Parts: sequence; structure tokens; C-alpha cells
Amino acid sequence: MGDAEFDRTDVVIVGSGFGALATATAKKLGKAGTPFVLISETTEHLFQPLLYQVATGVISPGEIAPSVRAILAKYPNADVRLGRVVDVDPEANTVVYEAAGKRHTLGYKHLVAATGARQAYFGRDEFADLTFALKTVDDAEKLRRQIIRCFEEAHITTDPELRKNLLSFIVVGAGPTGVELAGQIKELAQRYFAESIGNINAADVTVTLVEGADKVLPPFGGKLSDYSKESLEKAGVDVVLNTMVTDIDEHGATLSTPSTEETRRLTAETIIWSAGIQANDFAGVLAERTGCDTVRGGRLLVDNDFTVGRADNIYAIGDMVTLDNLPAQSPFAMQGGRHVAKMILGKIPAGTPFQYRDKGSMAIINRFRAITRVGKVELTGFIAWVLWLAVHLVYLVGFRNRYIAVMSWCGSFLGHRRPHFYYAQTAEPVPAGNESAAVAEEPAAEDTPDVEREPAPAIA
Repeated sequence: MGDAEFDRTDVVIVGSGFGALATATAKKLGKAGTPFVLISETTEHLFQPLLYQVATGVISPGEIAPSVRAILAKYPNADVRLGRVVDVDPEANTVVYEAAGKRHTLGYKHLVAATGARQAYFGRDEFADLTFALKTVDDAEKLRRQIIRCFEEAHITTDPELRKNLLSFIVVGAGPTGVELAGQIKELAQRYFAESIGNINAADVTVTLVEGADKVLPPFGGKLSDYSKESLEKAGVDVVLNTMVTDIDEHGATLSTPSTEETRRLTAETIIWSAGIQANDFAGVLAERTGCDTVRGGRLLVDNDFTVGRADNIYAIGDMVTLDNLPAQSPFAMQGGRHVAKMILGKIPAGTPFQYRDKGSMAIINRFRAITRVGKVELTGFIAWVLWLAVHLVYLVGFRNRYIAVMSWCGSFLGHRRPHFYYAQTAEPVPAGNESAAVAEEPAAEDTPDVEREPAPAIA
């Protein structure tokens, strides 16, 4: 694997999410001087739960994606490298990563994999090219541009059918991301665009939330799921349960309800996919090299101490793994990272089973409405909403990021501003013959040949 001579370090951490940083900054690992190298495909630590706020103009990308190097700057034993890990040799205790167009080999005593997950399409990978996801900053910015484009084009078009489709949004999956996006898009129509675009009101905008289960936010269940559904419907979101999306094209989706055998088509220019996750590619490499079993979505079935397959010094944590059906959320990743760090440092014996501490679950629905469960205590409404804001503020890295987030939330939730909505039309010439239908056309002379009309270029 690579060159005969290569660097070595005590710990290699792969990834830059919650699990990776929890491992790196755990007590003693970062502070006691244990040498470690963190390898990541991106230079930022992404606060993924707030991506939907980037997509809807509440927060700028920079506030939820601080530099990993800046976060770890206070640890002189930390070495951050931009690269993509492509192979591992458990016998030689080495990893191979690609960076700057070359392959590099790095030796380790302990390897911690925390590469997260991407969107899953359940065997219909072609849906990825027809829908919008929300797993990266690029995803969020792409969706933001699409939302603004749809409203801007709807503002000027004279085609009623096109206008209807531009103002129709389908969100697939009623987990936290789907619920938050559906609520925010409808809120945009009610509070932002209704104020800034005179000929569009909330009633013109259709948001449909489609879920295959029989409830919104299935992990919560009970009155919390019921409250979420009622809140969304009061806001004007069309909630469709027990229904699967069986087909998608550029202008809509086909829905199927197995219980009634009903099939129907919804037209929309924007379809957002937030149903299910799939482990990133490095999980497959680890499974092959260590003999680790995988479950649906390629997630690693790790041992109860997070070790992977036959290797006792390779750990995997976070969304790329499954353990005791624990939720694929940031608390699981962070607690897993700290547990692994303790074992690496000998603070607890190697092989110590992980014990998850459930600190509660929460989800925001829309302005002033959220749900929270802590133990047996369940909260809904404004109190839960404030608690959601407070908890997510704590998890944001850096004082400046927290300050900016508070200012952005005040402007967006208390006022009518969306401080990070900006958009520019691509500077491409419009083909001749594509004049708006709003401009009267003069009759063509009998000897004038027909002009072939081309579709208007897409607006980026």
C-alpha cells in the first residue's frame, strides 16, 4: 500500500463531523498531547441540523461551517489534512488517502472512522438527479437558489400552469429535516415573499409533505407526532401519510398509497428528498477489509465498543454505523467519539461496552412551534421552540457564530427579513423568439418563415 516509508501517528481520525471532533477534542486526547491526524474531504465542520436554515435564508453557510483547523488550533498535537481516505490495511495499521492529486500512506496505532452518511434513494439512484437533498453546504445553497428562482419566475410569468408548478413544492420524508423544510417554505410564502412580492400570497404556494409511515416524525410518535401534523396543517402544509413516492420526473412525482391502491401525480418544479440515509463510501472499504457486517444503507454493524469486524484498534462511530438501534443523530456520534477516546487513552478498559445517555430529542416545526422529549417529559409549542433554539445555539462552535445566529433568528423569526437570501440570474443571452407572452406580437408577413421557439435557458 503506497511507499515503503511513510508518516506514522498515534491516532488517525477520518471525518470532520460531530463524532470526529468529539474524539479529537475529548478530554486528554487533545489536551494531553496525544499526537493525532484528522483527515477530512472538507476543511469545515458542518453543523448539519441547521442546513435547512441556510436553504431558507435564515443563516449564512459560514456560521454553521467553521474551519476545522481553527477549532483544533489550540491543540499543538493536532494535524489536520485535507484528503480523502480510500483504503486501509488492518494488518499493517496504515491508511491510504488522496490529496493534491497524489496518494499518501499514513500509519496509526488507532483508527477512528467518522465519515457520516449521505442521502439514500432505496435503489432509485436516478432520483438524485431529479431532486434536491440537504446533506452539504452545496446542497443547501443549491436549494436556496432554486426556491428563490421559483418565486422570481412565478412573479413575472403569464402562464398560469407554469406559475402553479413553480409555486408547488414536494418534500419526501417527514423526519426532522422534511418537517423543518416544509414548515419553513410555507413560512417563507406567508412572511417573506408575501411582503416582498406583491402578486404572490401564501395561498398560491403549495407544500406537500409525503411520508411512508402513518405519522409525522415517526421516532417521536404519540401526541408529539400528532401535534407536529396538526401544526403543519394549520400552517397550510398538505401532509400525506402512508404513501410512497414511486416515480419522479423533472416536473413532478407519482404517489402510491398501498392501503387504498390509489395512485396520483403531483406536479411541482421543486422536489426535496429527505427520506433515509446511506453510509458514505469509506464504510464499504472498512467492511471489506475487516469483515464487518453491514445493514441496510451500508451502515456498519459495529461491536458494542465501536470496534469494526476483526480489528480491535479500528473504531467507527456516528451515522455510518448502527448499534442497538440508537438514533443516527449528533448526540450518538459525540458520545461515541468520547467513549472511543477514553478507551484509546486507557481511561476505561479496551472493549468497554458503550452506554448511550439519552439527553432527549427535539424538532422544530415552524415559527414558535417545536416538540421536545426529555425522558418522560414532553413539551410542545413556544417553550419547546425556545428550548430548541437554546440547545442548538450551545452546539454552534464559536462566540461569533452564536452571536450572528441570534441576530439572524431575531430578524427571521421575529421580523420578516431573510438576511441571507441573495440571487443572481445567469448572464446568458435569451434566444431570439423567446419574448414574454406579456408583450403583444405583431402578425408575421405571409412570406416570413416560422421562427422556431426554444425554451428559455434555466436560471442558476
